[in-house]
Amino acid sequence: MKRAFDLVSSIAALAIFSFLIAMVALLVKVTSKGPILYWSDRVGRRNIIFKMPKFRTMQVGTPAVATHLLSDSSQYLTPVGSFLRKSSLDELPQLWSILIGDMSFVGPRPALFNQGDLIALRTQYGVDKLVPGLTGWAQVNGRDELSIPIKVQYEAEYLQKQSFWFDMKILGLTFLKVVRRAGVSH
Repeated sequence: MKRAFDLVSSIAALAIFSFLIAMVALLVKVTSKGPILYWSDRVGRRNIIFKMPKFRTMQVGTPAVATHLLSDSSQYLTPVGSFLRKSSLDELPQLWSILIGDMSFVGPRPALFNQGDLIALRTQYGVDKLVPGLTGWAQVNGRDELSIPIKVQYEAEYLQKQSFWFDMKILGLTFLKVVRRAGVSH
């Protein structure tokens, strides 16, 4: 049922947001040099690496590490990067990843390939069995503000409680967080 929901909803969202996606793509292209999309190596289900697209918010040549690990991440942002991140518009291309099954609407956010501590802890708690999500229980409970152990604690809780209705709750809370721009540190 979850995969059917993801498939139907991603097709619908791509259709509904196609104009917005085109406008954001144009905005990225005219405000900075480089490709419109950034394809990030991410850790998926069972720790298998996949390519996850996002609208590019950082300058070409920025180190491929978690943003919080950069000494001054703002120096790497494109002119529209901060806005795209705070509004979560940079995440729209991930609808493609949901459509093809690399991601789900709800699950743990996919780790960067080089976040060994996060990957190891997720594996220890069985969270690696989940398909990564556009949003998740940890995102609605703190997003960028959570330490890795607390984040994995929320993800393990999601693993135990997952259901269609829990996913709907998380999607509703995500909508409220995005509207309020809550929990975004960059």
